[in-house]
Amino acid sequence: MQWDTAALPEGNAIIYCEGAFGTPNGKTAHGLVRRTRRYQVLSVVDSRSAGGDAGELLDGRANGIPVLPDVASAVAQADRGEHRATHLVMGLAPDGGRLPPECRRDVFAAIALGLHVDSGLHDYLSEDPELAAAALRHGVTIRDVRKPPPVRELHFFTSKIEQVTSLKVAVLGTDSAVGKRTTAWLLVDALKQAGFSAELVGTGQTAWMQGVRYGLILDAMINDFVSGEIEHAVWSAWHNARPDVIVIEGQGSLMNPAYPGGYEILAAARPDAIVLQHAPARRDYDGFPGYPIQRIERQIEAIEIVSGKRVVAITLNHENLRPEQIEEAKRDLGERTGLPVCDPLTEGLGAVVKTLGQFRRPGEVA
Repeated sequence: MQWDTAALPEGNAIIYCEGAFGTPNGKTAHGLVRRTRRYQVLSVVDSRSAGGDAGELLDGRANGIPVLPDVASAVAQADRGEHRATHLVMGLAPDGGRLPPECRRDVFAAIALGLHVDSGLHDYLSEDPELAAAALRHGVTIRDVRKPPPVRELHFFTSKIEQVTSLKVAVLGTDSAVGKRTTAWLLVDALKQAGFSAELVGTGQTAWMQGVRYGLILDAMINDFVSGEIEHAVWSAWHNARPDVIVIEGQGSLMNPAYPGGYEILAAARPDAIVLQHAPARRDYDGFPGYPIQRIERQIEAIEIVSGKRVVAITLNHENLRPEQIEEAKRDLGERTGLPVCDPLTEGLGAVVKTLGQFRRPGEVA
Protein backbone atom coordinates (compact mmCIF):
# COMPACT_ATOMS: atom_id res chain seq x y z
CA MET A 1 0.00 0.00 0.00
CA GLN A 2 0.98 3.65 -0.21
CA TRP A 3 1.32 5.57 3.05
CA ASP A 4 0.85 9.34 3.30
CA THR A 5 4.24 10.86 4.10
CA ALA A 6 3.44 14.48 3.27
CA ALA A 7 2.97 15.55 6.89
CA LEU A 8 6.16 13.99 8.24
CA PRO A 9 7.80 14.34 10.71
CA GLU A 10 4.97 13.70 13.15
CA GLY A 11 6.83 14.57 16.33
CA ASN A 12 9.92 14.39 18.51
CA ALA A 13 10.73 10.88 19.64
CA ILE A 14 12.47 9.14 22.49
CA ILE A 15 13.38 5.65 21.30
CA TYR A 16 12.87 3.02 24.00
CA CYS A 17 15.41 0.17 23.81
CA GLU A 18 15.99 -0.89 27.41
CA GLY A 19 18.69 -3.55 27.65
CA ALA A 20 18.91 -4.17 23.92
CA PHE A 21 20.71 -1.34 22.12
CA GLY A 22 23.53 -2.79 20.03
CA THR A 23 21.95 -6.28 20.02
CA PRO A 24 19.67 -7.96 17.45
CA ASN A 25 16.70 -7.26 19.74
CA GLY A 26 17.34 -3.54 19.30
CA LYS A 27 17.07 -3.54 15.52
CA THR A 28 14.05 -1.20 15.43
CA ALA A 29 15.94 1.34 17.54
CA HIS A 30 18.99 0.93 15.30
CA GLY A 31 16.94 1.69 12.21
CA LEU A 32 15.44 4.81 13.75
CA VAL A 33 18.81 6.06 14.97
CA ARG A 34 20.21 5.67 11.46
CA ARG A 35 17.29 7.33 9.67
CA THR A 36 13.65 8.24 9.98
CA ARG A 37 11.39 10.78 8.34
CA ARG A 38 8.48 10.02 10.68
CA TYR A 39 10.15 11.43 13.80
CA GLN A 40 12.90 13.72 14.91
CA VAL A 41 14.86 11.43 17.21
CA LEU A 42 15.93 13.12 20.44
CA SER A 43 17.46 10.26 22.42
CA VAL A 44 17.56 6.53 23.10
CA VAL A 45 16.68 4.97 26.46
CA ASP A 46 18.84 2.02 27.50
CA SER A 47 20.33 1.94 31.00
CA ARG A 48 22.92 -0.64 29.91
CA SER A 49 24.40 1.71 27.28
CA ALA A 50 23.66 5.05 28.97
CA GLY A 51 26.23 7.80 28.63
CA GLY A 52 27.19 7.06 25.06
CA ASP A 53 26.29 8.50 21.67
CA ALA A 54 23.90 6.22 19.79
CA GLY A 55 25.66 6.63 16.46
CA GLU A 56 29.07 6.03 18.00
CA LEU A 57 27.89 2.89 19.78
CA LEU A 58 26.14 1.55 16.68
CA ASP A 59 28.37 2.48 13.75
CA GLY A 60 31.44 4.14 15.24
CA ARG A 61 30.28 7.60 14.07
CA ALA A 62 28.76 10.06 16.52
CA ASN A 63 25.40 11.51 15.44
CA GLY A 64 24.42 13.60 18.47
CA ILE A 65 21.71 11.25 19.74
CA PRO A 66 22.46 10.52 23.42
CA VAL A 67 21.69 7.23 25.14
CA LEU A 68 20.05 7.94 28.51
CA PRO A 69 19.27 5.70 31.48
CA ASP A 70 15.49 6.11 31.76
CA VAL A 71 12.41 7.77 30.32
CA ALA A 72 12.32 10.54 32.93
CA SER A 73 15.91 11.56 32.13
CA ALA A 74 15.13 11.61 28.42
CA VAL A 75 12.06 13.81 28.88
CA ALA A 76 13.95 16.16 31.21
CA GLN A 77 16.81 16.53 28.74
CA ALA A 78 14.35 17.27 25.93
CA ASP A 79 12.65 19.92 28.10
CA ARG A 80 16.01 21.64 28.52
CA GLY A 81 16.60 21.68 24.78
CA GLU A 82 14.89 23.13 21.72
CA HIS A 83 12.41 20.32 21.11
CA ARG A 84 9.95 18.97 23.65
CA ALA A 85 9.50 15.19 23.43
CA THR A 86 6.12 14.13 22.04
CA HIS A 87 6.47 10.37 21.46
CA LEU A 88 7.91 7.27 23.07
CA VAL A 89 8.66 4.84 20.24
CA MET A 90 9.25 1.22 21.16
CA GLY A 91 12.64 0.36 19.67
CA LEU A 92 12.64 -3.19 21.01
CA ALA A 93 12.23 -6.13 18.63
CA PRO A 94 12.28 -9.21 20.87
CA ASP A 95 11.57 -12.71 19.58
CA GLY A 96 7.82 -13.06 19.14
CA GLY A 97 7.26 -9.31 19.44
CA ARG A 98 6.19 -9.47 23.10
CA LEU A 99 6.60 -6.59 25.55
CA PRO A 100 9.06 -7.64 28.28
CA PRO A 101 7.11 -7.47 31.59
CA GLU A 102 9.82 -5.37 33.24
CA CYS A 103 9.41 -2.70 30.53
CA ARG A 104 5.72 -2.13 31.18
CA ARG A 105 6.37 0.32 34.02
CA ASP A 106 8.42 2.48 31.63
CA VAL A 107 5.48 2.72 29.24
CA PHE A 108 3.33 3.89 32.17
CA ALA A 109 6.01 6.45 33.03
CA ALA A 110 6.06 7.79 29.46
CA ILE A 111 2.27 8.12 29.40
CA ALA A 112 2.30 9.93 32.76
CA LEU A 113 4.86 12.35 31.32
CA GLY A 114 2.53 13.15 28.41
CA LEU A 115 4.11 11.11 25.62
CA HIS A 116 2.20 9.40 22.85
CA VAL A 117 3.32 5.77 22.47
CA ASP A 118 4.04 4.10 19.11
CA SER A 119 4.69 0.37 19.25
CA GLY A 120 5.57 -2.20 16.62
CA LEU A 121 5.21 -5.15 18.99
CA HIS A 122 2.75 -8.01 18.61
CA ASP A 123 1.49 -7.21 22.11
CA TYR A 124 -1.08 -4.51 21.38
CA LEU A 125 -0.49 -1.89 24.06
CA SER A 126 -3.69 -0.05 23.16
CA GLU A 127 -5.66 -3.15 24.21
CA ASP A 128 -4.04 -3.35 27.65
CA PRO A 129 -6.87 -2.02 29.87
CA GLU A 130 -4.53 -0.34 32.37
CA LEU A 131 -2.32 1.29 29.73
CA ALA A 132 -5.37 2.39 27.73
CA ALA A 133 -6.94 3.94 30.84
CA ALA A 134 -3.70 5.75 31.65
CA ALA A 135 -3.49 7.09 28.09
CA LEU A 136 -7.07 8.37 28.28
CA ARG A 137 -6.39 9.96 31.65
CA HIS A 138 -3.31 11.81 30.39
CA GLY A 139 -4.72 12.74 26.97
CA VAL A 140 -2.25 10.78 24.84
CA THR A 141 -2.64 8.07 22.19
CA ILE A 142 -1.22 4.58 21.87
CA ARG A 143 -0.67 3.47 18.29
CA ASP A 144 -0.03 -0.22 17.56
CA VAL A 145 1.69 -0.25 14.19
CA ARG A 146 1.53 -4.03 13.84
CA LYS A 147 -2.23 -4.35 14.11
CA PRO A 148 -3.66 -6.08 11.00
CA PRO A 149 -5.44 -3.71 8.63
CA PRO A 150 -9.18 -4.27 8.08
CA VAL A 151 -9.79 -7.09 5.59
CA ARG A 152 -11.79 -4.73 3.36
CA GLU A 153 -8.58 -2.74 2.76
CA LEU A 154 -6.43 -5.73 1.80
CA HIS A 155 -5.50 -6.92 -1.69
CA PHE A 156 -5.48 -10.42 -3.10
CA PHE A 157 -2.83 -11.41 -5.64
CA THR A 158 -3.96 -10.51 -9.17
CA SER A 159 -0.79 -10.93 -11.33
CA LYS A 160 -0.60 -7.16 -11.93
CA ILE A 161 3.04 -7.50 -10.83
CA GLU A 162 3.68 -8.48 -14.46
CA GLN A 163 2.93 -4.87 -15.47
CA VAL A 164 5.88 -3.56 -13.46
CA THR A 165 8.75 -2.62 -15.77
CA SER A 166 11.08 -1.19 -13.11
CA LEU A 167 14.02 -3.38 -12.18
CA LYS A 168 12.95 -5.19 -9.00
CA VAL A 169 15.74 -6.02 -6.54
CA ALA A 170 15.05 -7.98 -3.36
CA VAL A 171 17.48 -7.63 -0.45
CA LEU A 172 17.15 -11.00 1.28
CA GLY A 173 19.22 -12.43 4.11
CA THR A 174 20.64 -15.64 5.48
CA ASP A 175 19.01 -14.91 8.86
CA SER A 176 16.61 -12.57 10.63
CA ALA A 177 17.91 -9.33 12.19
CA VAL A 178 20.89 -9.41 9.85
CA GLY A 179 20.68 -5.89 8.37
CA LYS A 180 18.46 -6.33 5.32
CA ARG A 181 16.47 -3.13 5.85
CA THR A 182 19.54 -0.99 6.48
CA THR A 183 21.19 -2.35 3.35
CA ALA A 184 18.01 -1.81 1.34
CA TRP A 185 17.91 1.88 2.34
CA LEU A 186 21.61 2.30 1.61
CA LEU A 187 21.12 0.66 -1.77
CA VAL A 188 18.36 3.16 -2.62
CA ASP A 189 20.73 5.97 -1.63
CA ALA A 190 23.58 4.54 -3.71
CA LEU A 191 21.37 4.03 -6.75
CA LYS A 192 20.19 7.64 -6.61
CA GLN A 193 23.77 8.87 -6.26
CA ALA A 194 24.63 6.87 -9.38
CA GLY A 195 21.88 8.57 -11.38
CA PHE A 196 19.09 6.01 -11.08
CA SER A 197 15.66 6.78 -9.71
CA ALA A 198 14.75 4.32 -6.96
CA GLU A 199 12.02 3.54 -4.45
CA LEU A 200 12.05 1.30 -1.40
CA VAL A 201 9.19 -1.07 -0.63
CA GLY A 202 9.27 -1.71 3.12
CA THR A 203 7.91 -4.93 4.54
CA GLY A 204 8.09 -4.42 8.31
CA GLN A 205 7.07 -2.08 11.09
CA THR A 206 10.46 -0.38 11.33
CA ALA A 207 10.35 0.77 7.70
CA TRP A 208 6.93 2.30 8.43
CA MET A 209 8.39 4.05 11.47
CA GLN A 210 11.17 5.35 9.24
CA GLY A 211 8.59 6.91 6.93
CA VAL A 212 8.80 4.68 3.88
CA ARG A 213 6.25 5.67 1.23
CA TYR A 214 5.33 2.21 -0.07
CA GLY A 215 5.07 -1.01 1.85
CA LEU A 216 3.26 -3.38 4.16
CA ILE A 217 3.84 -4.95 7.55
CA LEU A 218 4.16 -8.51 6.38
CA ASP A 219 3.86 -10.36 9.67
CA ALA A 220 0.71 -8.44 10.62
CA MET A 221 -1.17 -9.74 7.56
CA ILE A 222 -3.75 -12.52 7.28
CA ASN A 223 -1.90 -15.17 5.29
CA ASP A 224 -4.33 -15.16 2.34
CA PHE A 225 -3.48 -11.51 1.64
CA VAL A 226 0.31 -11.49 2.15
CA SER A 227 1.13 -12.10 -1.51
CA GLY A 228 -1.47 -9.61 -2.68
CA GLU A 229 -0.20 -6.89 -0.36
CA ILE A 230 3.41 -7.44 -1.48
CA GLU A 231 2.31 -7.28 -5.10
CA HIS A 232 0.18 -4.18 -4.52
CA ALA A 233 2.97 -2.31 -2.72
CA VAL A 234 5.48 -3.00 -5.50
CA TRP A 235 2.93 -2.19 -8.19
CA SER A 236 1.96 1.07 -6.42
CA ALA A 237 5.60 2.19 -6.27
CA TRP A 238 5.92 1.51 -10.00
CA HIS A 239 2.54 2.96 -10.99
CA ASN A 240 3.00 6.21 -9.06
CA ALA A 241 6.74 6.88 -9.33
CA ARG A 242 7.95 4.91 -12.38
CA PRO A 243 11.44 4.46 -10.84
CA ASP A 244 14.32 2.78 -12.61
CA VAL A 245 14.71 0.43 -9.66
CA ILE A 246 12.41 -0.80 -6.88
CA VAL A 247 14.29 -2.21 -3.88
CA ILE A 248 12.29 -4.64 -1.74
CA GLU A 249 13.18 -5.15 1.92
CA GLY A 250 13.47 -8.83 2.84
CA GLN A 251 12.06 -10.56 5.91
CA GLY A 252 13.66 -13.42 7.85
CA SER A 253 15.30 -15.93 5.54
CA LEU A 254 14.18 -18.87 3.47
CA MET A 255 15.58 -21.44 5.89
CA ASN A 256 14.99 -19.66 9.21
CA PRO A 257 12.74 -21.99 11.25
CA ALA A 258 10.69 -19.11 12.71
CA TYR A 259 10.80 -16.41 10.00
CA PRO A 260 10.74 -17.89 6.47
CA GLY A 261 9.27 -14.69 5.01
CA GLY A 262 11.57 -14.63 2.01
CA TYR A 263 9.35 -17.13 0.21
CA GLU A 264 6.41 -14.73 -0.05
CA ILE A 265 8.64 -11.96 -1.34
CA LEU A 266 10.12 -14.15 -4.05
CA ALA A 267 6.71 -15.52 -5.03
CA ALA A 268 4.75 -12.26 -5.10
CA ALA A 269 7.28 -9.50 -5.86
CA ARG A 270 8.98 -11.68 -8.50
CA PRO A 271 12.31 -9.84 -8.25
CA ASP A 272 14.66 -9.64 -11.23
CA ALA A 273 17.75 -9.90 -9.04
CA ILE A 274 18.56 -10.73 -5.42
CA VAL A 275 21.15 -9.18 -3.10
CA LEU A 276 21.92 -11.45 -0.14
CA GLN A 277 22.87 -10.07 3.28
CA HIS A 278 25.06 -12.37 5.39
CA ALA A 279 26.72 -12.29 8.83
CA PRO A 280 29.65 -14.73 8.51
CA ALA A 281 30.41 -14.75 12.25
CA ARG A 282 26.98 -16.16 13.10
CA ARG A 283 26.76 -19.90 13.59
CA ASP A 284 23.12 -20.41 14.66
CA TYR A 285 19.93 -18.66 13.64
CA ASP A 286 19.31 -15.55 15.72
CA GLY A 287 17.46 -16.52 18.88
CA PHE A 288 17.60 -20.24 18.14
CA PRO A 289 20.76 -21.88 19.46
CA GLY A 290 21.17 -25.39 18.12
CA TYR A 291 19.70 -24.45 14.73
CA PRO A 292 22.83 -23.89 12.62
CA ILE A 293 22.65 -21.47 9.71
CA GLN A 294 22.99 -23.36 6.43
CA ARG A 295 26.05 -22.60 4.35
CA ILE A 296 25.68 -19.58 2.14
CA GLU A 297 26.16 -21.69 -0.98
CA ARG A 298 23.08 -23.73 -0.06
CA GLN A 299 21.06 -20.63 0.70
CA ILE A 300 21.96 -19.14 -2.68
CA GLU A 301 20.98 -22.38 -4.37
CA ALA A 302 17.61 -22.40 -2.58
CA ILE A 303 16.87 -18.78 -3.49
CA GLU A 304 17.74 -19.32 -7.12
CA ILE A 305 15.67 -22.50 -7.37
CA VAL A 306 12.62 -20.85 -5.81
CA SER A 307 12.88 -17.58 -7.74
CA GLY A 308 14.38 -18.65 -11.05
CA LYS A 309 16.58 -15.56 -10.76
CA ARG A 310 20.19 -14.98 -9.72
CA VAL A 311 21.72 -13.80 -6.51
CA VAL A 312 23.96 -11.08 -7.94
CA ALA A 313 25.89 -9.83 -4.88
CA ILE A 314 26.63 -10.52 -1.22
CA THR A 315 26.44 -7.74 1.36
CA LEU A 316 28.31 -8.29 4.61
CA ASN A 317 27.11 -7.75 8.16
CA HIS A 318 30.36 -7.37 10.10
CA GLU A 319 28.98 -8.08 13.58
CA ASN A 320 31.53 -9.80 15.83
CA LEU A 321 34.29 -9.29 13.25
CA ARG A 322 37.39 -7.26 14.04
CA PRO A 323 38.29 -4.65 11.38
CA GLU A 324 41.10 -6.81 10.01
CA GLN A 325 38.70 -9.76 9.69
CA ILE A 326 36.26 -7.94 7.41
CA GLU A 327 38.51 -8.08 4.33
CA GLU A 328 39.30 -11.72 5.04
CA ALA A 329 35.58 -12.54 5.27
CA LYS A 330 34.91 -10.69 2.01
CA ARG A 331 37.66 -12.60 0.19
CA ASP A 332 36.38 -15.91 1.53
CA LEU A 333 32.78 -15.22 0.48
CA GLY A 334 33.88 -13.97 -2.93
CA GLU A 335 35.96 -17.07 -3.59
CA ARG A 336 33.18 -19.39 -2.42
CA THR A 337 30.35 -17.75 -4.36
CA GLY A 338 32.03 -16.04 -7.30
CA LEU A 339 30.01 -12.91 -6.49
CA PRO A 340 30.95 -9.32 -5.61
CA VAL A 341 31.00 -8.83 -1.83
CA CYS A 342 30.90 -5.52 0.04
CA ASP A 343 30.27 -4.21 3.55
CA PRO A 344 27.54 -1.53 3.19
CA LEU A 345 28.38 0.25 6.45
CA THR A 346 32.13 0.54 5.93
CA GLU A 347 32.52 0.93 2.17
CA GLY A 348 29.15 1.60 0.60
CA LEU A 349 27.39 -0.28 -2.17
CA GLY A 350 29.22 0.82 -5.30
CA ALA A 351 29.99 -2.77 -6.31
CA VAL A 352 26.32 -3.71 -6.05
CA VAL A 353 25.18 -0.68 -8.05
CA LYS A 354 27.73 -1.51 -10.74
CA THR A 355 26.34 -5.04 -10.95
CA LEU A 356 22.75 -3.82 -11.10
CA GLY A 357 23.72 -1.28 -13.75
CA GLN A 358 24.09 -4.17 -16.17
CA PHE A 359 20.30 -4.60 -16.00
CA ARG A 360 19.22 -0.99 -16.69
CA ARG A 361 20.97 2.30 -17.45
CA PRO A 362 19.97 5.67 -15.92
CA GLY A 363 17.31 7.37 -18.03
CA GLU A 364 16.14 4.20 -19.73
CA VAL A 365 12.38 4.30 -20.19
CA ALA A 366 10.63 2.00 -17.70
